[in-house]
Amino acid sequence: MKVHFRLDLWLLVPVVVLIIVSLTTLLSINISFFKSQLLSLLIAIIAFLFFSTINIEFLKQLKVPIYFIALFLLAIVFFIGIESRGAVRWIDIFGTRLQFSEILKPFLALSLASFLSESEYSNLKYFFLVIFLMLPVVLLIGLQPDLGNGLIYTAVALFTLLVSGFPIAWFGLILLPFLLLSPILWTVLHTYQRQRILTFLKPSVDPQGASYNGIQAIIAVGSGIFLGKGFSETTQSGLRFLPERHTDFIFATLAEGLGFIGASLVIIALLLLCYRIYVIFENSNDLFTKVFAAASFGFLLIQGCVNIGMNLGYLPIVGVTLPFVSYGGSSLLSNFIFLGILSSLSASQRNKEVLEIR
Repeated sequence: MKVHFRLDLWLLVPVVVLIIVSLTTLLSINISFFKSQLLSLLIAIIAFLFFSTINIEFLKQLKVPIYFIALFLLAIVFFIGIESRGAVRWIDIFGTRLQFSEILKPFLALSLASFLSESEYSNLKYFFLVIFLMLPVVLLIGLQPDLGNGLIYTAVALFTLLVSGFPIAWFGLILLPFLLLSPILWTVLHTYQRQRILTFLKPSVDPQGASYNGIQAIIAVGSGIFLGKGFSETTQSGLRFLPERHTDFIFATLAEGLGFIGASLVIIALLLLCYRIYVIFENSNDLFTKVFAAASFGFLLIQGCVNIGMNLGYLPIVGVTLPFVSYGGSSLLSNFIFLGILSSLSASQRNKEVLEIR
Protein backbone atom coordinates (compact mmCIF):
# COMPACT_ATOMS: atom_id res chain seq x y z
CA MET A 1 0.00 0.00 0.00
CA LYS A 2 1.31 3.42 -1.00
CA VAL A 3 1.61 6.00 1.78
CA HIS A 4 1.20 9.66 0.87
CA PHE A 5 2.71 12.18 3.27
CA ARG A 6 0.58 15.31 3.27
CA LEU A 7 3.14 17.99 4.01
CA ASP A 8 2.36 21.69 4.20
CA LEU A 9 5.71 23.40 3.66
CA TRP A 10 4.38 26.77 4.79
CA LEU A 11 3.69 25.18 8.18
CA LEU A 12 7.11 23.54 8.36
CA VAL A 13 9.44 26.41 7.36
CA PRO A 14 8.86 28.58 10.49
CA VAL A 15 9.01 25.44 12.66
CA VAL A 16 12.43 24.55 11.21
CA VAL A 17 13.66 28.02 12.21
CA LEU A 18 12.32 27.59 15.76
CA ILE A 19 13.88 24.12 16.07
CA ILE A 20 17.30 25.34 14.89
CA VAL A 21 17.26 28.19 17.43
CA SER A 22 16.10 25.78 20.13
CA LEU A 23 18.81 23.16 19.52
CA THR A 24 21.51 25.82 19.24
CA THR A 25 20.44 27.35 22.56
CA LEU A 26 20.22 23.97 24.32
CA LEU A 27 23.65 22.96 23.01
CA SER A 28 25.09 26.13 24.57
CA ILE A 29 23.47 25.29 27.91
CA ASN A 30 24.24 21.59 28.24
CA ILE A 31 25.04 18.96 25.65
CA SER A 32 22.87 16.41 27.48
CA PHE A 33 19.84 18.69 26.96
CA PHE A 34 20.75 18.93 23.27
CA LYS A 35 21.01 15.14 22.85
CA SER A 36 17.80 14.48 24.74
CA GLN A 37 15.88 17.11 22.74
CA LEU A 38 17.29 15.75 19.48
CA LEU A 39 15.96 12.30 20.35
CA SER A 40 12.58 13.82 21.27
CA LEU A 41 12.61 15.66 17.94
CA LEU A 42 13.09 12.40 16.01
CA ILE A 43 10.14 10.82 17.85
CA ALA A 44 8.04 13.95 17.26
CA ILE A 45 8.83 13.91 13.52
CA ILE A 46 7.71 10.26 13.29
CA ALA A 47 4.46 11.26 15.04
CA PHE A 48 4.08 14.18 12.62
CA LEU A 49 4.47 11.92 9.58
CA PHE A 50 2.00 9.42 11.05
CA PHE A 51 -0.70 12.02 11.73
CA SER A 52 -0.13 13.70 8.36
CA THR A 53 -1.22 10.44 6.69
CA ILE A 54 -3.93 9.29 9.08
CA ASN A 55 -7.61 9.24 8.14
CA ILE A 56 -9.04 12.27 9.92
CA GLU A 57 -12.60 11.00 9.44
CA PHE A 58 -11.65 7.96 11.52
CA LEU A 59 -10.24 10.15 14.30
CA LYS A 60 -13.38 12.29 14.31
CA GLN A 61 -15.44 9.22 15.16
CA LEU A 62 -13.30 8.65 18.26
CA LYS A 63 -14.19 11.96 19.92
CA VAL A 64 -15.96 10.32 22.89
CA PRO A 65 -13.26 7.66 23.62
CA ILE A 66 -10.56 10.35 23.25
CA TYR A 67 -12.30 12.53 25.82
CA PHE A 68 -12.70 9.80 28.45
CA ILE A 69 -9.20 8.41 27.88
CA ALA A 70 -7.88 11.95 28.40
CA LEU A 71 -9.72 12.22 31.72
CA PHE A 72 -8.35 8.82 32.78
CA LEU A 73 -4.76 9.77 31.91
CA LEU A 74 -5.02 13.11 33.71
CA ALA A 75 -6.47 11.37 36.78
CA ILE A 76 -3.94 8.51 36.88
CA VAL A 77 -1.10 11.02 37.25
CA PHE A 78 -2.19 11.56 40.87
CA PHE A 79 -1.63 7.86 41.63
CA ILE A 80 1.52 6.94 39.69
CA GLY A 81 2.95 10.37 38.93
CA ILE A 82 6.33 11.77 39.96
CA GLU A 83 6.38 14.66 42.42
CA SER A 84 8.75 17.47 41.55
CA ARG A 85 8.87 20.81 43.37
CA GLY A 86 5.48 20.25 44.94
CA ALA A 87 3.72 19.35 41.67
CA VAL A 88 2.66 15.97 40.26
CA ARG A 89 2.52 16.44 36.49
CA TRP A 90 4.66 13.66 35.05
CA ILE A 91 4.76 9.89 34.89
CA ASP A 92 7.89 7.85 34.27
CA ILE A 93 7.80 5.18 31.53
CA PHE A 94 11.06 3.30 31.02
CA GLY A 95 13.07 6.27 32.21
CA THR A 96 11.16 8.78 30.07
CA ARG A 97 9.01 11.46 31.69
CA LEU A 98 5.67 12.18 30.03
CA GLN A 99 3.41 15.11 30.81
CA PHE A 100 -0.12 14.22 29.76
CA SER A 101 -1.43 17.78 30.10
CA GLU A 102 0.91 18.63 27.17
CA ILE A 103 0.50 15.52 25.03
CA LEU A 104 -3.31 15.57 25.20
CA LYS A 105 -3.68 19.09 23.75
CA PRO A 106 -4.07 18.10 20.07
CA PHE A 107 -6.33 15.15 20.93
CA LEU A 108 -8.68 17.19 23.09
CA ALA A 109 -8.69 19.90 20.40
CA LEU A 110 -9.64 17.23 17.88
CA SER A 111 -12.39 15.89 20.17
CA LEU A 112 -13.76 19.39 20.75
CA ALA A 113 -13.66 20.23 17.03
CA SER A 114 -15.47 17.00 16.14
CA PHE A 115 -18.08 17.59 18.84
CA LEU A 116 -18.78 21.16 17.71
CA SER A 117 -18.75 20.43 13.97
CA GLU A 118 -21.14 17.47 14.13
CA SER A 119 -23.74 19.16 16.30
CA GLU A 120 -26.82 20.83 14.90
CA TYR A 121 -27.35 22.87 18.05
CA SER A 122 -26.17 26.35 18.93
CA ASN A 123 -28.43 27.23 21.84
CA LEU A 124 -27.48 28.31 25.36
CA LYS A 125 -28.05 24.82 26.76
CA TYR A 126 -25.55 23.33 24.32
CA PHE A 127 -23.07 26.12 25.09
CA PHE A 128 -23.15 25.24 28.79
CA LEU A 129 -22.83 21.53 27.94
CA VAL A 130 -19.52 22.20 26.19
CA ILE A 131 -18.32 24.25 29.19
CA PHE A 132 -19.40 21.45 31.52
CA LEU A 133 -17.39 18.90 29.51
CA MET A 134 -14.27 21.08 29.68
CA LEU A 135 -14.45 21.66 33.45
CA PRO A 136 -13.12 18.21 34.54
CA VAL A 137 -10.13 18.63 32.19
CA VAL A 138 -9.24 22.06 33.56
CA LEU A 139 -9.88 20.95 37.15
CA LEU A 140 -7.63 17.88 36.91
CA ILE A 141 -4.81 19.96 35.39
CA GLY A 142 -5.25 22.70 37.97
CA LEU A 143 -5.03 20.21 40.84
CA GLN A 144 -1.61 18.88 39.75
CA PRO A 145 -1.08 21.91 40.26
CA ASP A 146 -0.43 23.32 36.79
CA LEU A 147 -1.99 26.78 36.78
CA GLY A 148 -0.36 27.78 33.50
CA ASN A 149 -1.75 24.93 31.41
CA GLY A 150 -5.08 25.12 33.22
CA LEU A 151 -5.48 28.77 32.21
CA ILE A 152 -4.35 28.05 28.64
CA TYR A 153 -6.88 25.20 28.24
CA THR A 154 -9.59 27.55 29.53
CA ALA A 155 -8.59 30.40 27.22
CA VAL A 156 -8.37 28.14 24.16
CA ALA A 157 -11.74 26.51 24.89
CA LEU A 158 -13.44 29.90 25.19
CA PHE A 159 -11.66 31.18 22.06
CA THR A 160 -12.74 28.09 20.09
CA LEU A 161 -16.35 28.50 21.21
CA LEU A 162 -16.25 32.16 20.19
CA VAL A 163 -14.92 31.26 16.72
CA SER A 164 -17.64 28.58 16.45
CA GLY A 165 -20.24 31.34 16.41
CA PHE A 166 -21.69 31.43 19.92
CA PRO A 167 -22.88 34.94 20.92
CA ILE A 168 -20.38 37.05 22.87
CA ALA A 169 -22.99 37.85 25.54
CA TRP A 170 -23.06 34.20 26.59
CA PHE A 171 -19.39 34.36 27.56
CA GLY A 172 -20.30 37.02 30.10
CA LEU A 173 -22.55 34.47 31.79
CA ILE A 174 -19.46 32.28 32.24
CA LEU A 175 -17.01 34.98 33.31
CA LEU A 176 -19.31 36.89 35.70
CA PRO A 177 -19.49 34.14 38.37
CA PHE A 178 -15.69 33.82 38.33
CA LEU A 179 -15.32 37.58 38.82
CA LEU A 180 -17.80 37.52 41.71
CA LEU A 181 -16.08 34.51 43.27
CA SER A 182 -12.53 35.83 42.70
CA PRO A 183 -11.93 36.50 46.44
CA ILE A 184 -12.73 32.85 47.18
CA LEU A 185 -10.70 31.60 44.20
CA TRP A 186 -7.75 33.66 45.47
CA THR A 187 -7.72 31.66 48.72
CA VAL A 188 -7.76 28.38 46.77
CA LEU A 189 -4.50 29.22 45.01
CA HIS A 190 -1.30 27.76 46.42
CA THR A 191 0.89 30.13 48.42
CA TYR A 192 3.60 30.25 45.75
CA GLN A 193 0.98 31.05 43.08
CA ARG A 194 -0.34 33.99 45.08
CA GLN A 195 3.23 35.19 45.67
CA ARG A 196 3.97 35.12 41.95
CA ILE A 197 0.97 37.33 41.22
CA LEU A 198 1.77 39.78 44.04
CA THR A 199 5.43 40.04 43.12
CA PHE A 200 4.49 40.53 39.45
CA LEU A 201 2.52 43.61 40.50
CA LYS A 202 5.43 44.81 42.67
CA PRO A 203 8.71 42.94 41.94
CA SER A 204 10.71 44.94 44.49
CA VAL A 205 8.79 43.31 47.37
CA ASP A 206 10.86 40.10 47.31
CA PRO A 207 13.79 40.39 44.84
CA GLN A 208 15.66 37.43 46.37
CA GLY A 209 12.59 35.23 46.65
CA ALA A 210 9.39 35.12 44.59
CA SER A 211 10.53 37.97 42.28
CA TYR A 212 13.95 36.46 41.61
CA ASN A 213 13.08 34.47 38.48
CA GLY A 214 11.32 37.33 36.77
CA ILE A 215 14.04 39.87 37.59
CA GLN A 216 16.81 37.60 36.30
CA ALA A 217 14.87 36.98 33.07
CA ILE A 218 14.44 40.71 32.46
CA ILE A 219 18.15 41.31 33.11
CA ALA A 220 19.08 38.52 30.67
CA VAL A 221 16.83 39.86 27.91
CA GLY A 222 18.07 43.42 28.37
CA SER A 223 21.75 42.49 28.50
CA GLY A 224 21.54 40.86 25.04
CA ILE A 225 21.03 44.33 23.52
CA PHE A 226 20.89 44.18 19.67
CA LEU A 227 23.28 41.47 18.46
CA GLY A 228 23.63 39.48 21.70
CA LYS A 229 26.65 38.54 23.77
CA GLY A 230 27.15 35.20 22.10
CA PHE A 231 26.31 32.09 24.09
CA SER A 232 29.88 31.69 25.32
CA GLU A 233 29.80 35.14 26.96
CA THR A 234 26.41 35.04 28.69
CA THR A 235 26.30 35.82 32.40
CA GLN A 236 22.70 35.34 33.59
CA SER A 237 22.35 32.05 31.73
CA GLY A 238 25.99 30.97 31.59
CA LEU A 239 26.57 31.53 35.30
CA ARG A 240 23.15 30.05 36.16
CA PHE A 241 21.65 33.15 37.73
CA LEU A 242 18.69 32.50 35.43
CA PRO A 243 16.60 29.53 36.69
CA GLU A 244 14.88 27.09 34.33
CA ARG A 245 17.02 28.55 31.55
CA HIS A 246 16.24 25.62 29.22
CA THR A 247 12.46 25.43 29.76
CA ASP A 248 10.31 28.32 31.02
CA PHE A 249 13.03 30.95 30.52
CA ILE A 250 14.68 29.74 27.32
CA PHE A 251 13.50 32.91 25.58
CA ALA A 252 15.55 34.98 28.02
CA THR A 253 18.51 32.65 27.45
CA LEU A 254 18.44 33.02 23.67
CA ALA A 255 17.74 36.77 23.92
CA GLU A 256 20.89 37.19 26.02
CA GLY A 257 22.98 35.13 23.61
CA LEU A 258 21.48 36.23 20.27
CA GLY A 259 20.15 39.65 21.24
CA PHE A 260 17.23 41.52 19.72
CA ILE A 261 17.89 39.89 16.34
CA GLY A 262 17.60 36.34 17.67
CA ALA A 263 14.58 37.12 19.85
CA SER A 264 12.85 38.84 16.92
CA LEU A 265 13.57 35.84 14.68
CA VAL A 266 11.78 33.55 17.15
CA ILE A 267 8.78 35.89 17.45
CA ILE A 268 8.49 36.33 13.67
CA ALA A 269 8.72 32.56 13.06
CA LEU A 270 6.00 31.91 15.64
CA LEU A 271 3.76 34.60 14.12
CA LEU A 272 4.30 33.20 10.60
CA LEU A 273 3.31 29.75 11.86
CA CYS A 274 0.15 31.15 13.42
CA TYR A 275 -0.61 33.11 10.24
CA ARG A 276 -0.35 29.92 8.18
CA ILE A 277 -2.80 28.21 10.54
CA TYR A 278 -5.12 31.22 10.14
CA VAL A 279 -4.91 30.81 6.33
CA ILE A 280 -5.95 27.15 6.69
CA PHE A 281 -8.86 28.32 8.86
CA GLU A 282 -9.88 31.07 6.44
CA ASN A 283 -9.69 28.98 3.26
CA SER A 284 -11.64 26.01 4.60
CA ASN A 285 -15.36 25.49 4.10
CA ASP A 286 -15.36 22.53 6.48
CA LEU A 287 -16.48 23.37 10.02
CA PHE A 288 -14.30 20.69 11.62
CA THR A 289 -11.17 22.05 9.93
CA LYS A 290 -12.09 25.59 10.99
CA VAL A 291 -12.63 24.66 14.62
CA PHE A 292 -9.49 22.51 14.87
CA ALA A 293 -7.41 25.21 13.17
CA ALA A 294 -8.83 27.77 15.62
CA ALA A 295 -7.92 25.56 18.60
CA SER A 296 -4.40 24.97 17.21
CA PHE A 297 -3.97 28.70 16.60
CA GLY A 298 -5.14 29.41 20.15
CA PHE A 299 -2.83 26.90 21.81
CA LEU A 300 0.31 28.00 19.94
CA LEU A 301 -0.29 31.76 20.00
CA ILE A 302 -1.56 32.04 23.58
CA GLN A 303 1.16 29.76 24.93
CA GLY A 304 3.84 31.63 22.99
CA CYS A 305 2.57 35.04 24.14
CA VAL A 306 2.34 33.93 27.77
CA ASN A 307 5.87 32.50 27.77
CA ILE A 308 7.44 35.53 26.09
CA GLY A 309 5.33 37.89 28.21
CA MET A 310 6.55 36.37 31.48
CA ASN A 311 10.16 36.44 30.21
CA LEU A 312 9.79 40.17 29.54
CA GLY A 313 8.06 40.87 32.86
CA TYR A 314 4.70 41.71 31.29
CA LEU A 315 2.88 38.67 32.70
CA PRO A 316 3.08 36.65 35.95
CA ILE A 317 5.27 33.54 35.89
CA VAL A 318 3.01 30.52 35.44
CA GLY A 319 5.34 27.83 34.09
CA VAL A 320 4.46 27.68 30.38
CA THR A 321 6.84 26.46 27.67
CA LEU A 322 7.65 28.27 24.42
CA PRO A 323 6.31 26.13 21.52
CA PHE A 324 9.03 24.28 19.57
CA VAL A 325 11.77 26.09 21.51
CA SER A 326 11.63 25.07 25.18
CA TYR A 327 13.26 21.83 26.30
CA GLY A 328 10.75 19.04 26.80
CA GLY A 329 9.72 15.97 24.83
CA SER A 330 6.03 16.08 25.75
CA SER A 331 5.57 19.64 24.54
CA LEU A 332 7.50 18.98 21.32
CA LEU A 333 5.50 15.81 20.60
CA SER A 334 2.22 17.64 21.20
CA ASN A 335 3.14 20.49 18.86
CA PHE A 336 4.22 18.15 16.04
CA ILE A 337 0.97 16.18 16.33
CA PHE A 338 -0.85 19.49 15.86
CA LEU A 339 1.24 20.07 12.72
CA GLY A 340 0.57 16.58 11.38
CA ILE A 341 -3.21 16.91 11.68
CA LEU A 342 -3.12 20.44 10.24
CA SER A 343 -1.01 19.24 7.28
CA SER A 344 -3.52 16.48 6.60
CA LEU A 345 -6.44 18.91 6.78
CA SER A 346 -4.63 21.42 4.57
CA ALA A 347 -3.88 18.76 1.94
CA SER A 348 -7.49 17.53 2.01
CA GLN A 349 -8.67 21.08 1.41
CA ARG A 350 -6.32 21.47 -1.58
CA ASN A 351 -7.55 18.16 -3.05
CA LYS A 352 -11.15 19.34 -2.74
CA GLU A 353 -10.32 22.53 -4.57
CA VAL A 354 -8.66 20.58 -7.41
CA LEU A 355 -11.66 18.27 -7.75
CA GLU A 356 -14.04 21.25 -7.82
CA ILE A 357 -12.01 22.88 -10.61
CA ARG A 358 -12.14 19.67 -12.66
